[in-house]
This record gives sequence, C-alpha cells and structure tokens, in this order.
Amino acid sequence: MIRRSVILIIAAVVSAVGLAVVVALPAAADRYGNRHQESDAYATGAEAKSARASVPRWLADEADSVRYSMRTTGGDRLLKATLPDERLPVGCTAEPRPQAPEVALKEDWFPADARGKATARCGLYYAYMDGATLYAWQDNDDWLRAERGEPAP
Repeated sequence: MIRRSVILIIAAVVSAVGLAVVVALPAAADRYGNRHQESDAYATGAEAKSARASVPRWLADEADSVRYSMRTTGGDRLLKATLPDERLPVGCTAEPRPQAPEVALKEDWFPADARGKATARCGLYYAYMDGATLYAWQDNDDWLRAERGEPAP
C-alpha cells in the first residue's frame, strides 16, 4: 500500500512539473524574445515625434492614432497612423514594387502580410496606404547600411 502511494505521489509531482514546463516555457520564450521591443500609442504625429526621436520626421504632425514599435537593439521599426488625407506623406515616393524585406517585428495592430503590399519608400521605411491608414516598417539591415553611409539597396 505504501509503495502504491509513493508511486502515485511521484506520478502527481512529475505531472505537475510537466504541466508547469508546458505553460512556463512558451511564456518565458515570448518574454525573452520581446524584451528588446518597445511599443507606444500617440494621439498625433507631433506627439509621437516629440516623445521619441526615432519616430520618422516625415510623419505628418496632423496624423492621428499613431502606433509605433521599435527594437531597442537595432533599426527594426513599425508604424501605423491615420493620415489627414489618403495620400502618402511628403518625402515618400511611390514605387511599383519595392523589394521589401520581411517585417521583423510583430504586433497585433500591424498586418502580417504587409511585405507583399509595399508600394512606397518613406526614407528607410517601406510603406503602403490602406485608405487613410499608413502602414510602414523599417528593416534593420537598411538601417545598418544607412548608419555606415552605404547606399540604399
């Protein structure tokens, strides 16, 4: 009887530890993977640019509902903003199919399929408009080339 109790206790402990590992590991991996990513929301483009020097200067001050995410250890950036009209900001150039890289950062407010929709370059950012909403992202490799003074691809 004691032997059976010991086996049941051991089985319960092993099950509890296994469950804890199954629950804790994905949460820890997510936290570890996103520890160098910061995200903020701003009422206007002017507020975003005032709060963060890394927000691109070409973003219209009048833009509203600005969402911004950045990796603190490199040049990956995401930007979503509602513009006062349905036109690209001044300083952006329309391109038929820019060779946009994969979007490295993930946010629930940024489309996962953005790469295939890029139609413009805004400085180092790849961008497209969806109605009055601008979606733009900057790639770390492009940022590194610019930091070294190399030409854009």
